[in-house]
Amino acid sequence: MKLDILAIVAHPDDVELSCSGTLVKAIQQGKKVGIVDMTRGEMGTRGTPELRMEEAAKASEILGLSVRENLGFADFYFTNDSKHQEEVSRVIRKYQPEIIITNAIEDRHPDHGKAAQLVVDACFMSGLRKVITKEDGIDQQAWRPQNVFHMIQSNFMVPDFVVDVTEQWPIKVESIKAFASQFFVGENDAASGEPQTFISTPQFMQFLEARAREYGQRVGAQFAEGFVKSAPIKVEDLFHLI
Repeated sequence: MKLDILAIVAHPDDVELSCSGTLVKAIQQGKKVGIVDMTRGEMGTRGTPELRMEEAAKASEILGLSVRENLGFADFYFTNDSKHQEEVSRVIRKYQPEIIITNAIEDRHPDHGKAAQLVVDACFMSGLRKVITKEDGIDQQAWRPQNVFHMIQSNFMVPDFVVDVTEQWPIKVESIKAFASQFFVGENDAASGEPQTFISTPQFMQFLEARAREYGQRVGAQFAEGFVKSAPIKVEDLFHLI
């Protein structure tokens, strides 16, 4: 299946938190969109890997994704080496996306910046004809996406561009709440018995909304998601930028 947009990120829920509104908007415009999670988030304080997979499947249905995969990399311990680059290149060649979205260039969680650079390197590798990867035992064709965009996560960054996701905001929130083991989803959360974490408080959800409102305010929208580009964007018409 060829995709228009593929998000490749470190953990299940990275996309939901940072760019799910943008993906939903693209899907509503008729684009084919998928997510590849590198790890199962097994080093997370709350929940289990099995539960995270169930939550990711639920979130995928809410978002309307064409496909979602998990590469099974070791959470926290994965590295940006040739082995991991080849595996990420394999999924890039498999889905041949025009656009790839990945983690923030640097962030509070070290996996985010590490995954971001891994994806950038794999995008270059996947365009090299002499790098051989296989899918179902068959050699894959080289493929390089048109551009790679980095989502903005915990650390504040000045975005290169923002996407108005005001209409998609309720779906984004619903997809986040699909990860009930990780985030505050209501007053019954305290009864879960799980330890409190940075992301499981009501204040964290308020922070997400405030960040989206801040980015939105700068472009006259109620809610927006911000992105940082990894390469110049080719523009044929300046009016495409307004």
